[in-house]
Amino acid sequence: MWPLQKKINTDPKKINEILSRGVSNVVDKEHLQAQLLSGKRLRIKLGIDPTSPNIHLGRAVLLLKLKDFQDLGHKVILLIGDTTGVIGDTSDKTSERPLLSREEVKKNAQTYFSQIGKVVNLKDAEQRRNSEWLLKLGYNDIGEHADQFSLADFIARENIKKRLDEGKRVSLREMLYPLMQGYDSVALRADVELGGNDQWFNLLAGRKLQERFGQEPQDILTTNLILGTDGRKMSSSWGNTINLLDVPEDMYGKIMSIPDELIESYLVHCTRVPMARVEEIKEAMLKGENPRDFKMELAHAIVALYHGEDAAKSAEESFVNVFQKKEVGEIDVVKVSPGVNKEVLKDALIDIGLVKSGNEFNRLIKDGAITRTDTGEKIDPDAPIKDGTYKIGKRRFVAVNVKN
Repeated sequence: MWPLQKKINTDPKKINEILSRGVSNVVDKEHLQAQLLSGKRLRIKLGIDPTSPNIHLGRAVLLLKLKDFQDLGHKVILLIGDTTGVIGDTSDKTSERPLLSREEVKKNAQTYFSQIGKVVNLKDAEQRRNSEWLLKLGYNDIGEHADQFSLADFIARENIKKRLDEGKRVSLREMLYPLMQGYDSVALRADVELGGNDQWFNLLAGRKLQERFGQEPQDILTTNLILGTDGRKMSSSWGNTINLLDVPEDMYGKIMSIPDELIESYLVHCTRVPMARVEEIKEAMLKGENPRDFKMELAHAIVALYHGEDAAKSAEESFVNVFQKKEVGEIDVVKVSPGVNKEVLKDALIDIGLVKSGNEFNRLIKDGAITRTDTGEKIDPDAPIKDGTYKIGKRRFVAVNVKN
């Protein structure tokens, strides 16, 4: 007996929010809207390259959008780019991306599906890896795919043109990536592909190759990119990420460290707080109400999304105690005399044994896990040592008193 077809929700209000919330562009919007209203079950594709072990909130923007489609009853396709990840996408890069080994990519991808499962219902999702078809292609296939595009198409892309104008190297390998991502859509017979707005060329490649292979071209929906904790694009290579695997306290603390001007963007892209509430918060901040309170609401919503309501409440209580009430419990009080190897915080913390090595210090800095609890400021790698109370990691505290 055939399984019953899952009923498709065609609520116009829900469809309108999917096509507008955090969305940069849609092609073909009228066609996609009609498809969603028709009740047809669409195949919605999202590919993620495992270029690092962690999926961060920047990537999870698309996972939330994928979940929106899944909640309407559509079939979602989770594609791990275990072959595209080796080649590397340079859509958002100002320099050539290093070639990764298959071993690195495989190691990075080990927990990807479980991380994705924090958002998407994996039981009702098609889970694929593009090595299934890309590794079977030969030069004849690749030549046929490449024939659909011109060199001018590739070098007209803004970041590629800028690199060429600056005399930077652009490898032929980089030109293969859009062909690979485009062919993924052919192999999966995607009706819709999701991506960041920096992926536009790659997404269009899918449409063109689908037409070449006699398929109806996929519709495309792109989302805006969000900024990281330091105000730059969220990127693992810059260490400004908030990761789905961050423990609740760290996740909450990182969100509280973002610039105030990012609160609205994070609410729109990283949560499903109703848009009516987002507008209320926007208006309240414009009237001068304290952004901290709304940032705490944001942090609570995000931690609850990935760790549950109880964890969000606990992380909020911890933050209030440590950073607002200053109830840090027992802390080490260390007096440090300026001098050789004592001018920067890193050397002092290593010297007193709170940090084991320079590598541990650098890792903590990259994760945003060293902060001044008395001021809330994040610490730079070469920060000079100053009087103050510092939180190192989750549970280590030290009060530094600099002796002159």
